Amino acid sequence: MFANLWLSFMAGLFTPLVAVCVLPLYPGFLAYMASQISTKDSKKTIVLLGFAVAAGVISSMFVFGLIFTKLLQKSLTNAIGILSPIAFGILGLVSILLIFNVDIGRIFPHISTPKTKRPLLGSYLFGVFFGVIVLPCNPASLVLLFAISTSTLSFISNLFNFILFGIGMSLPLVLLSIISASKSTIIIGFLTKYKRIINIIAGIIMLGISLYYLIFVFHIFG
Repeated sequence: MFANLWLSFMAGLFTPLVAVCVLPLYPGFLAYMASQISTKDSKKTIVLLGFAVAAGVISSMFVFGLIFTKLLQKSLTNAIGILSPIAFGILGLVSILLIFNVDIGRIFPHISTPKTKRPLLGSYLFGVFFGVIVLPCNPASLVLLFAISTSTLSFISNLFNFILFGIGMSLPLVLLSIISASKSTIIIGFLTKYKRIINIIAGIIMLGISLYYLIFVFHIFG
C-alpha cells in the first residue's frame, strides 16, 4: 500500500514538471493575481495565492478520485483481475510512446481557466481547472495513477492515491510561488530545454513499473 501511495505522489509530482504547454502560464498567472491585491507585503500575497492554487488542484483530484473509486468498487469488482493487467499494459505502451517522443497529449481537447476579479477565488479555480488542463498534456502520469488504483479495491487507499497525486502535482506550483519570478523563469527554461531527456527518464521508470507489475505481481509472462 505504501509503495502505491509513494508512486501516486511521484506521478503527480512528475505531471506538471514536463507539461510545458501549461507550466509557463503559472508564474504569469500568479503575477497577475498578485497585482490585483493592494498590499505592502506582496511576497506573502503571492505565496498565499500559490497555496490557494494547490488547494484547488488537490480538491479537483479528490473529487476525481471519489468518482473513480466509487465506480471501481461498484462496477468493476468482478473485473478487477482483468482490468489491472490491462491498465499496466496501457501504462507500458504509453511509456514507450513517451520514450520515443510521441506527443499523445495533442489528441485531447484543451480547456481554458475561468476568470474572476477575486484573486483568492481565481487562484483556487485556477488550481481546480489546472488539474483538468495539465493531464492531457502529460497523460502518462494519469495512466500510471489509474493503473495503481486498479491494483486494489480499497476505497480509502484509492482515494489517498488521488489525493497524494494532487499534492505531488501542486508541490512545484507552491515552490514556484515561493521563489522569485526570475528564478521561476530559470526553472521553467530548464524544464523546457531538457524536456526530452526528462521524458525519456520518466518513460523508462514507468515502463519498469509496468513490467514489474505485469511480471511479478500479475504473472502475465510467467
